[in-house]
Amino acid sequence: MRGGLVTIGTVAALLAAMGLTVLGLGAADNAVASFDASSWLWSTTRSELARVNGVTARVDTRMEVPGGRRHQMQVVQTDRLLILRDLHTGRVSSLDLATLQITATTPTAPGLGVSVALHEDAAFVVDAVQGIVRQLDPRALTPVGEPVRYPPGITGGTFDGAGKLWVAVPSEGTVSAVTAAELPETPGEAPPAGLSPKRVETYDVAEPAHELVVSTLDEGVAVLDRTSASLVTVVGGQTRRAQLSMTAPGYLPTRTSGPQVPVTVPGDRSVHVVRDSREVKRFTVPGTGARLSPAVAWAGRFYCADENTGTVYAFDTEGQLVQTVKGSGRPGPVELEVRENHLFINPPDSSTAQVVDDRNRVREVDKYANDVLGGDPPPVAPPPPPPKKPKVGKPGAPKSVTAAAGDASARVSWQAAASNGAEITRYVVEGAGRTHQVGANQRALEVTGLTNGATYTFSVHAVNAKGEGPPRRSNPVVPTAEVPDPPASVAAEARPDGTVRVSWPEADGQGNTIARYAVTATSAGASAPAGESAKTELVVPAGQLEYGTQYAFTVTAVSDRGAGSKASPVSNTVVPFTTPKAPTELRASTVADQPGTVAVQWSPAVDNGRPVTKYVVEAAGKSVEVTDVQTTVGGLGNGQNVTVKVKAVNEAGPGPEASTTARTVAEPRITVTGSSADATSVTVTFTVDAGGGRATCTAATGGKTASGSCSSLRVTGLAPGTAYTVTLTASNAAGRGTASRAQTTDPVYGIATCKNGPSGDQRTYCDRDVAGRNGNEIFKVPQQDNDRQAGWVPDGRRLRTYCKVKGENVDAWIYNDNKQSTWWIQVAYEGKTYIPWAWLNLEGGDDLDVLPAC
Repeated sequence: MRGGLVTIGTVAALLAAMGLTVLGLGAADNAVASFDASSWLWSTTRSELARVNGVTARVDTRMEVPGGRRHQMQVVQTDRLLILRDLHTGRVSSLDLATLQITATTPTAPGLGVSVALHEDAAFVVDAVQGIVRQLDPRALTPVGEPVRYPPGITGGTFDGAGKLWVAVPSEGTVSAVTAAELPETPGEAPPAGLSPKRVETYDVAEPAHELVVSTLDEGVAVLDRTSASLVTVVGGQTRRAQLSMTAPGYLPTRTSGPQVPVTVPGDRSVHVVRDSREVKRFTVPGTGARLSPAVAWAGRFYCADENTGTVYAFDTEGQLVQTVKGSGRPGPVELEVRENHLFINPPDSSTAQVVDDRNRVREVDKYANDVLGGDPPPVAPPPPPPKKPKVGKPGAPKSVTAAAGDASARVSWQAAASNGAEITRYVVEGAGRTHQVGANQRALEVTGLTNGATYTFSVHAVNAKGEGPPRRSNPVVPTAEVPDPPASVAAEARPDGTVRVSWPEADGQGNTIARYAVTATSAGASAPAGESAKTELVVPAGQLEYGTQYAFTVTAVSDRGAGSKASPVSNTVVPFTTPKAPTELRASTVADQPGTVAVQWSPAVDNGRPVTKYVVEAAGKSVEVTDVQTTVGGLGNGQNVTVKVKAVNEAGPGPEASTTARTVAEPRITVTGSSADATSVTVTFTVDAGGGRATCTAATGGKTASGSCSSLRVTGLAPGTAYTVTLTASNAAGRGTASRAQTTDPVYGIATCKNGPSGDQRTYCDRDVAGRNGNEIFKVPQQDNDRQAGWVPDGRRLRTYCKVKGENVDAWIYNDNKQSTWWIQVAYEGKTYIPWAWLNLEGGDDLDVLPAC
């Protein structure tokens, strides 16, 4: 079925028919690779992978990933392999496409800092914090040979089109390529002849401590030097540099197809296009805010997503906006990936995606088609108002600029300067007659080539799009050969209160006293001072490090003479965490069809470094625990105003609560607004306060009922001229409400009719009452009984009627249009008496049905 959950047997049969097996390098591989135009897309709210066919723009296979609901997931794929990394748990999983089963898993540290790369049958796990690049056998996720090791804080780690894995080392200003070792025949075995992955090429692309961003090419790599605002491409062993006009930090897509490299600058919503070592075009992306994903080149256009609205803008090679792909209107990540001759646009938090073919035709994909795995996601709330634009100015001065002397060197470090509304692009360090530029996220510099015994002072200032901020000077230092040893080891521990404890053994001062220790935190592509301590431990305050991001630490020892050691070995990796933030967009509403119940829904809480394991929802003393972001709370009583509180819980405990109010459904209340009647019915108009529920309404009187509208009801089949009390009842889940209305039906009148004939006695037959039979005679019983006659009325006499009854047959002959009937009408004449219907014509058409039976 289209968009349905394909069974394992169906998938296996399909893949078998295509000649495809996982890592089965059979003759059909090339045909399959050419035929396949699909991509697996992740859906966060469903914990689900959907295989989207680029040709049909439909989901043809879907599978649930256990335990991944609302988790960020990295998905890397080839035609034969699929590997997932759960950023919340760190678990890496390999998926067998023949069975749609997870065949192997391996743990990594959770959070940002570890990534997975895949090309054909080569898989790597890149630990950017530790600087370790390890090849895995994708079939078993077991290590292949020895890892390639770099200094901590690397960046990149993606394949180019030729199968080389590129890694940048900001601390060295270099980029290098790694090639994979050959896989063993049997999964999990050692590779042939002890082979390991190798670093095969290294290129200088920047000054040390510059901030680097990597995008791999069809062959080679592009490296953005944020600090110097330049882009270096390495192709065929040749490096080429293009200077950029950007004044704020730029970003690259992880992979760039074609000869043009787009550099996206979210700070001013601009895209700079580089080709052949020069900037060839600059254009601006519509909208406001700085949440732009890196622009992607595809089929002669550049696609850039605004993550505030989910909108994707397409520009031609001249920088003209040529297409706008509307998004959900909600903030959230948007993934753009060129794969299998299509561009796949996937917002993981949304139910829809888009596919763009090589003719730039856009088609929408319903990732939840046919509701294969259950209910719909929560209703989408209106987007929040755009944030107010901050005042923008030059940056402030860096904080805590310190210097420590080394052997013919000095290490300068500082805390971040205030950006003042424009992202800092770099820091400038001046001293010893030299000027150094340092990446915005490096904030430490080793200055070498100094003279021992001389005194040096350094100044540091920040630079943003508005210009240079004020400098701040360091303490003076005197380089010396008498430097202490670094601590032999460093251990780090992330604690539930958001702090990180870093500890180490006491260092050897080499004859001098250790005065303090300086701790540096390293994350993916960044390095910055974490603090100083006179003890052998430092507790990094909560919030100083980013929750959910991986960090490792090094420590230098500083003697009482101001001399600093080299950096210690890097610590273990930790992910700072604390209790979650409060849920956002909390909404509570009445459940119309359940008494004493409110429905509650909210947007996920920021997890602050550890997955949210549950939400606790409280209302009027009732408490429920759920893992979803919606629930109902019952047993609250009817018509009650309740305060609803929701808090998220993770490994660190419960976070702050969000609260709102709601009202349970109440018994309906009826307000009568009017009534009217005809001879046989009464109509009552009214309004109903349904108490937040869905009300049904009835009206009853005289043994008759009516139901339907809760604004007007008509009860029929009543007697004319009769006083009734109509009882209205409105019912909902909470109970009933009633009201009443008195109303009298209209009486029915008839005209006694006896018209004289044309000749003889006929001419006076109706003039008066005579002995024997005559027209318009009235009796006490419904028969012409002389002894029971009540009287006579002349022609044209108007009589009020009550009801009808069967009696003696009477023929009015020519005197009333040959009317003949056995019906008699009860009328108001000397009390309640009877006149033959033959002599009485009812007003309004002489319809006998308007009268009830007596």
